[in-house]
Amino acid sequence: MHPDRVVIGSEQASTWAADEAARLYEPLGSPVVRTDVASAEMIKLASNAFLATKISFINEIANVCEEVGADVGEVAHGMGLDPRIGPNFLNAGIGYGGSCFPKDVSALKQLAGNSGYHFQLLNAVIEVNELQKRRVVNKLKKHLGSLVGKQIALLGLAFKPNTDDMREASSVVLTARLQGEGARVKAYDPVAEDRARELITGAEMCESALDVLKGADAAVIVTEWPEFRDLDLDGAKKAMSNPLIVDGRNLLDPDRVRNAGFVYEGIGRP
Repeated sequence: MHPDRVVIGSEQASTWAADEAARLYEPLGSPVVRTDVASAEMIKLASNAFLATKISFINEIANVCEEVGADVGEVAHGMGLDPRIGPNFLNAGIGYGGSCFPKDVSALKQLAGNSGYHFQLLNAVIEVNELQKRRVVNKLKKHLGSLVGKQIALLGLAFKPNTDDMREASSVVLTARLQGEGARVKAYDPVAEDRARELITGAEMCESALDVLKGADAAVIVTEWPEFRDLDLDGAKKAMSNPLIVDGRNLLDPDRVRNAGFVYEGIGRP
């Protein structure tokens, strides 16, 4: 109900259909962009591809931060104060998902390819997004060695909090990678369990955060649900076989987690 803009594409500058569409959206009070059909489609694809690029960029910066001892949170804050960049979509993590970003990035890449143009930047955006899941697995292996027979708890399944949307969710790829390494996966999400069962096989679904942590050799925060920020760390440590948390969304306070006796791994945090 509060869009930044409404984009209307029509074959001619003014047609009855485009005029009616503009009239329908007028009560929203948002800027209306009237343009041709191809440009309207490109506005949509280019906008989501740019935001996906921003996410992959900050994830690459996070990976460099880990190598040089910088804190990606501080880096993103400093970057975001520049009005040419802005603070949005600079949260490092395990990659983007959902119904729009993966689809539109792939669509724009395909559209360019069909016209004979090689959109090299989008290839890198997609590759970085996939590699972020692999880096989470490598963080687990760094501390646990082989994952064969290890029990890994996933906190969150939906592609973002406050939704049960599982489309292109990072949890789907991550679960498959962990199972491919021989790990046993348990998972908990406050609302997305039913949708997740349609896409994830072989993982045990649990009823609560503490339940999923019972006997776990490590926990991975996949979705930044608010309840995970307030996780009972004492109870979690008692429940787990090994107190290791890989924070895929940089949700937790590292000092608080480490002071509670955990080994903590974030994304782009020293």
